[in-house]
Amino acid sequence: MRMLPKILIVLLLAGAVAAVVTLKSRNAEEDAAKIDSASPSMAETSAAPEAAQEMKAEPTTKALPRLVDLGADKCIPCKMMAPILEELKKEYAGKFEVQFIDVWKNPSAGEEYGVQMIPTQIFFDASGTERFRHTGFFGKEDILAKWKELGVEPGSSPEEKSTFSRWQPVQPDSRPKDGVCYLCDGSIDPKTRTVMKTSAGDVAFCSPHCYIITFASMTEANKTHENAWVTDWSTGELVPLTAAVYLCGVDANGRPMIKAFSDEAAARSEQGQSGGDTVSWPQFEEKETAVRCGFCDRPVYPEDASVVGVDGGQTWGCCVMCALGVAARLQKDIEVTTKDALTGEPIRVKTVAGHVSELVPPTAVAWAGAKKDADGKIHSTGCFKQAFFTSETSLRKWAEDHPTATGHQVSIEQALAAKMSLTPQQIGKACKIGECVPK
Repeated sequence: MRMLPKILIVLLLAGAVAAVVTLKSRNAEEDAAKIDSASPSMAETSAAPEAAQEMKAEPTTKALPRLVDLGADKCIPCKMMAPILEELKKEYAGKFEVQFIDVWKNPSAGEEYGVQMIPTQIFFDASGTERFRHTGFFGKEDILAKWKELGVEPGSSPEEKSTFSRWQPVQPDSRPKDGVCYLCDGSIDPKTRTVMKTSAGDVAFCSPHCYIITFASMTEANKTHENAWVTDWSTGELVPLTAAVYLCGVDANGRPMIKAFSDEAAARSEQGQSGGDTVSWPQFEEKETAVRCGFCDRPVYPEDASVVGVDGGQTWGCCVMCALGVAARLQKDIEVTTKDALTGEPIRVKTVAGHVSELVPPTAVAWAGAKKDADGKIHSTGCFKQAFFTSETSLRKWAEDHPTATGHQVSIEQALAAKMSLTPQQIGKACKIGECVPK
């Protein structure tokens, strides 16, 4: 009787084990059926390469160098950095990463990166090692130059690749050499022709004004006006520059108009017909040199110049490049107001710490009038060959109208950077280094 309960327990345990084994077997069969129905046959696999490709592992993303800008959305230099960061992010995707962190909204990030002032830019290599950091506004060209210095070659941006250049004239200048002004390249009106007599021959100018600018560029201690002559408006004869009487008025475009005469009676007669003021040579020279370029110090007509605001005051730039140069000469922030050389539309440039902080319109570009020598080195073709345009389209249209012009398109930031890179010694010699002096 005692053995009966033990036999019953053994039988119950055996049944339970059999049930578990049966259940597992059924589940395994069901799972196998599911797998079999979901898996393609060998034939199906070979007929569906796309499905096979989808099952391959994704390639690992290559690590890139990284620029981290820590700032805030309300500080002035940080706001100036914002469009630069966006441009870099779009133009150099795949070359380096760009990240902005607002430390006012995320103070812990400032602590993490050890930032004391904003904005701060930190350059990391592809392994995540910090290579360089900079505090304050950092221009686009400076950032790209730093990447190159660190061994990262970002290549050209789309804008740089599409910029316009022309190193050979579309057609030669067919004007006679003595009919072209030595300084501004303008055509000479025989009635205002001015001549400087030199040992190398006569050098011709379109007006006494261009002669005076050239004279101001000469550095000889013994320079004199005694070898200069001007054309008598009424007779067409050359008379000594310092002996002439000058009639000063304005032309149809509102620009200064100068007529020279051998005597006061002839000047008064013309004055009765066209108006203006008659002045002697000393008075005329004083008037012509009263307004100077804020960068190179050469005489300038305000009507032709760019206006440069600085420290609440105003000066002028005899050309757009000299206007930017005022920031370098004075080491101060400036605001340049000038015109599109084709359309006359206004262009405004503001600088902060030697960089363009505001450009209106933002599409504005610069034309650097230049030529290449036999060695491929670029040389400026002078102040009168530089210009700003509201867009590259405007520049290209201007180039069509000026087939003899040579040079290349640059950004206004690049034009400013070229001036800011000058040494005090170079600035002191600006436009007085022989380029404009007759040889």
